[in-house]
Amino acid sequence: MKKNIIYISIATLMGVLVGYVIFGDRTMDNHDHTEETTSHQMWTCSMDPQVMQEEPGDCPICGMDLIPVEIEEDSITSNQFKMTKNAMALANIQTTIVGLDNDESNSLTLSGKIKENEEANAVQASYFEGRIERLYINTVGETVNQGQLLATIYSPELVAAQQELLTAASLKTAQPQLYKAVRSKLKLWKLSEKQINQIETFGKIKENFPVYATVSGTVSEKLIEQGDYIKQGQPLLKIANLNTVWAVFDVYENQLISIKKGQKISILTNAYPDLKHETKISFIDPVVNTNTRTIEVRAVLNNKEKVFKPGMFVSGALEDVTIDSHKQGIVIPASAVLWTGKRSLVYVKTDPKEPIFEIREVVLGNHNDSGYTIIEGLENGDEIVTHGAFTVDAAAQLQGKKSMMNKE
Repeated sequence: MKKNIIYISIATLMGVLVGYVIFGDRTMDNHDHTEETTSHQMWTCSMDPQVMQEEPGDCPICGMDLIPVEIEEDSITSNQFKMTKNAMALANIQTTIVGLDNDESNSLTLSGKIKENEEANAVQASYFEGRIERLYINTVGETVNQGQLLATIYSPELVAAQQELLTAASLKTAQPQLYKAVRSKLKLWKLSEKQINQIETFGKIKENFPVYATVSGTVSEKLIEQGDYIKQGQPLLKIANLNTVWAVFDVYENQLISIKKGQKISILTNAYPDLKHETKISFIDPVVNTNTRTIEVRAVLNNKEKVFKPGMFVSGALEDVTIDSHKQGIVIPASAVLWTGKRSLVYVKTDPKEPIFEIREVVLGNHNDSGYTIIEGLENGDEIVTHGAFTVDAAAQLQGKKSMMNKE
């Protein structure tokens, strides 16, 4: 009986030892694997994907339950994420391979605006100080003609000068030099010979003096109001002569080799798409704008028919430009671009066989009917999202990846 008990005890002990040898290491491996998986599992919020935590719980922003972040595949980098093919089909996400075709014509389209011809602008100033008793120009945009009455001004200095004239006129035989000096003083204040003779003839002092327009044009800025007291030489109005205007374009450095002074350019407007205006480039700014990295190029347009309005958007087409320079640019559809303040973003499909994407910041050039010219950020042959970019961005946010809202 004692021997049987001993044999059973030995058998039980041997069974425990064999079980430990067979299953013990596997259990430890599973435990270690579970700990490793748990330690790398991150949790995020479907509404606030910028929230990333190592443990489940509630979102500290909106209070929703956190959801596990999908574990990345080995072939995907930290900047990339993958969508399912079903999600791609349901969202109708479309991609396009960018790059210029070899048979594209050697033309270049620039985008710009119409501005006033600063060389033809004028400032209407006051030649004497005083108070504006009556102002005859009420709004910006009014047309004025040379010699038109703009305002009447009460000037204590002119009242005193008129009294000097009447006194000097009575002594002009005895003191002709004084008489001439007083008349010259009034002429410096832009009083005409006719006005001076009237004062002298009638012997009456005129309190309010008129101010006449010295040029013709359109009032672009009104600098005073009725009742203001103005100083000698103070600007009253800015008058723009819109018979000629500037078409101003911003050109990027890599496009500058295609542009020369005197080069023909065709101007088109959105308001009159069927009217093409031929002119020549008259000015290329010698200084680069350090903020936009562009150079200002302009052309003078004849505007006697008042077709062009300052502020109007225009496009300029250049023919026979340098081919190599032109092919440096990549044109993408406007639907591919996402804007976040100063940043312009596109989504690039990094794998031709799998729906793997990454966000990329680009520098935009000119805009035309085809889309935007890319200055930096893309290469010929890159495949980008051209339809459904916002849906792809939402998927990136849900996976805690770089997106419009997440730079990191």
